[in-house]
Amino acid sequence: MNKLILIKYGELTTKKANRNFFIRTLEKNIKNILCDDAIEIKKDRVRMYIKTNNNIENVVKKLQKVFGIHGIVICYQVDNNIDSMKKQILEILKDKEFKTFKINAKRADKTFPIHTMELNNIFGGFVLQNIECRVDVHNPDITINIEVRPEGTAIYIDEIKGAGGYPVGIQGKGLLMLSGGIDSPVAGYLALKRGVDIECLYFESPPHTSIEAKNKVLKLASILNEYSGNIRVHIVPFTKIQEEIYKNVKDNYIITIMRRMMYRIASEYSKRKNFKIIINGESIGQVASQTLDSMIVINNVTNLPVIRPVACLDKLEIIEIANKIGTYETSILPYEDCCTIFLPKHPVINPSLDKCLLYEHNFNYEELIENAINNIEVITNFSNDYKDIL
Repeated sequence: MNKLILIKYGELTTKKANRNFFIRTLEKNIKNILCDDAIEIKKDRVRMYIKTNNNIENVVKKLQKVFGIHGIVICYQVDNNIDSMKKQILEILKDKEFKTFKINAKRADKTFPIHTMELNNIFGGFVLQNIECRVDVHNPDITINIEVRPEGTAIYIDEIKGAGGYPVGIQGKGLLMLSGGIDSPVAGYLALKRGVDIECLYFESPPHTSIEAKNKVLKLASILNEYSGNIRVHIVPFTKIQEEIYKNVKDNYIITIMRRMMYRIASEYSKRKNFKIIINGESIGQVASQTLDSMIVINNVTNLPVIRPVACLDKLEIIEIANKIGTYETSILPYEDCCTIFLPKHPVINPSLDKCLLYEHNFNYEELIENAINNIEVITNFSNDYKDIL
């Protein structure tokens, strides 16, 4: 008898020609997330089995953050014979309290001589003979799952819900514009869930922004990294650009021009680093730069696809996801980023593209952008300094 972790693929099973690629990517991601754990993986087109000598519950907690997994089960694998199965069923049930049960047998090994319905009857009768309870196939207190497969029979009770979605990386890379707010980490999480391998772009404006603001963003990136294991943060020195905007642009257009500069940098950097899309946390109408008219004018500077995963969610829905993924408490720390330090009282909500172009002719932004890109700092490791700022 072996104690194993059984992985159910879920959405991956809807794929046909690409299924093997998806499963191989999932296996790679699991190994990446569990790099500190001693594991052995066996897989086929419908299931994956993980053996570990480490604490199995801790491994399961990490697996719950791996996208592409529909269900996680701690199961027991026995030989394909009825007596071994019966013995293991009693062992599993000995500490369980229940009045009703259901047997859910599956015969994936078609060479096994006993058919599914007969297996249900055999094991149902066996449980009734040994435990005081009754059968309820509609709403049982406990379901005993028995999967007869060529490599052995897996028996389990409880299934833990996985993160779902697609394995990170199957869609290529995207660049997340990560601020210290609530929305952009949620946008990054949702992009990861759809298989996009993300890296993060953060705009830093010292001395106007603090080291705490930077560490806050790195803390958020480290949380997202628990769902990816592959995140890097690219820190843009934005001070000179921001100061030139403040000197040369009318107050109510500062945010619009600043966002256009950020998009220019994100777009050019994406092309140099082969990111396929730009991702951000914009939510329609939430602030002045996120009205539809503002989005059109700001988006005008790039021809890359811009994905806004939270665009149609309200703030409460975004906060709910932020709490679920563990970013909310960090996001609300009171350290200002460069989007808020020069925030005007009345930013324009219906900006004119012609006015933006006029303001931008007042300073040499092309040279400033090139200098900023050439001096981007890349952080690949998240030290305890960043993780412990709370």
